[in-house]
Amino acid sequence: MSKHQIKQLIQNNLSFNNVNSDENYSQELIETGIKGVQLFKVTHAMRCAPAVYEPCIVAIVSGAKEAILDGKHFIYDENNYMCCPMSMPVEAGTPTASPDNPLLGVIVSLDTKVMTELSITMAAEGVKKHAPAPKTQGLTLAAWDDSFSDSLLRLLQLVGNPVDIAVLGEGRLRELYFAILNGQAGSSVHQAFGVGNDIARSIDYLASRLDETITIDDMAAKIGVSRAVLHRKFKDATSMSPIQFVKSMRLNTAAMKIAAGMNVSSAAMSVGYVSSSQFSREFKRMYGQSPKQWSQAKGHSKARVEQAINQATSLRN
Repeated sequence: MSKHQIKQLIQNNLSFNNVNSDENYSQELIETGIKGVQLFKVTHAMRCAPAVYEPCIVAIVSGAKEAILDGKHFIYDENNYMCCPMSMPVEAGTPTASPDNPLLGVIVSLDTKVMTELSITMAAEGVKKHAPAPKTQGLTLAAWDDSFSDSLLRLLQLVGNPVDIAVLGEGRLRELYFAILNGQAGSSVHQAFGVGNDIARSIDYLASRLDETITIDDMAAKIGVSRAVLHRKFKDATSMSPIQFVKSMRLNTAAMKIAAGMNVSSAAMSVGYVSSSQFSREFKRMYGQSPKQWSQAKGHSKARVEQAINQATSLRN
C-alpha cells in the first residue's frame, strides 16, 4: 500500500515536459524542498552514459533503470532500490523508458555526516541489522521492506508543505536513513559510514581533488595504510584497483562535463590531466571515441534525459 501511495505522490508532483520534441526526449526532474530529495520522470529510453554517483539511493516506482560498474550490470525497478554508499564511477541509463512505460522515481542523497552519526550510534547500541543482501561491490540492490517503504512515504508526504518540511524534514530523513542502515543494504552502508570506513574516506579525498595530482601513495597515506593494503581493500569494496578507480573517476567526470558543453581541453584539465594527448588516448580506450567525437555525439545535453538524472545523483553533500 505504501508503494502505491508513493507512486501517487510522485505522479502528483511531476508534470510532463517536452525537452526536445524533434528528438522525442522527455524528462522531468524537480526539487522537493527537502535537502537532497528529488523526484524524476523519464519517458525516453537512453543508453548507458558515464556518470559519477555520489552517496545516494534511487528508488523506482515505475519502469527500470540500469547502472554499470566495472562491467557489472545492475538493473533495478520497483522491487529493489539502488544504494550507492560511496562515490562511484558508473555508466547509467534508462533502457526501457517510454511514454507508455515511464520511469518514475526518487533520488535521496545520503548526508555523510548524519549517516556516520547514525551508523556509529547503531553499532554502539548493538542494533541488530537485517540479513544483508548478497555481497556486492560499490552498488547494492536492496528490497523494499516495510520500514523503508513507510519511512519514504512519510518523507514524501511533506512535499508541497514548506512549514512541514522545515519542522519535520530532518527527522523524517533520519528515519529513512535508519531504515536503509537497518535493511538489506545495511552492511555495505555501515561499511561506508561506520567505524573503519577507510576506503570511503580515501574515495571522498580523491573525489574532492580530481583536479589535483593525487597519487596512490597519497590515498594510502590519507588512511594510514600501505599501498598493498589499500589495493586489497579497494578491490574488496569497489571491485577495482585504486589505479582503475582513479582513472574511471577522472574520465567519467570529464565525459559528463564534455557532454554538458565544456570544451575538451578544459574538461581534461579540470580532472587533473596535464597532457592532452594522454587524455585523448585514455578517453578513446575507455569509450571507443576520441573526446572530439564524443563531444559531437553527445552535444546538446540539455535534451538528454539521462544527463539530468546522472547530474542529480552526482551532487555532493
